[in-house]
Amino acid sequence: MILDNDKILRVCNRLACQIVEESDVSNQIILVGIKEKGYEIAKIIEKQIKIFCNKKVKLCAIKIEKINNNINSDIKFEHKFSNDCLIFIIDDVLNTGKTLFKCVNYFFNSGYVNLKTIVLIDRDHKKHPVNVDIKGVSLSTNFEDTVKVISENKKLRAVLV
Repeated sequence: MILDNDKILRVCNRLACQIVEESDVSNQIILVGIKEKGYEIAKIIEKQIKIFCNKKVKLCAIKIEKINNNINSDIKFEHKFSNDCLIFIIDDVLNTGKTLFKCVNYFFNSGYVNLKTIVLIDRDHKKHPVNVDIKGVSLSTNFEDTVKVISENKKLRAVLV
């Protein structure tokens, strides 16, 4: 096991603090969690932000329909914001960067330019040109290894498979 539920909560607390610091000039914090596990991480971060900050927090989900394991597919996102707002895109594990790249590309093409990317675990095996602005844990693994965040009984854990 890489991270148990308690460690994930501590990392998310630190990520929440960094988000508040990054959004110091804004009255609103917009969190966009990549379905499924990225959205679960975003929900934890949202709770933490609300504990120690009076800013309005907007939590949204973005869903990427993967067809034949190809990221070039449909994105489901039904929210609109002003184009100058700061959006935090949150995912669980950055493997090749394909999913995060697709999301960032979607927001850029929609006219949003103030984006920050956040991952719980960064494996540093990027194949796509995406930058992680805030990472919880940097993990050195073999390229063939798989890191998964698993949800059981409302508790998360990260494992190497």
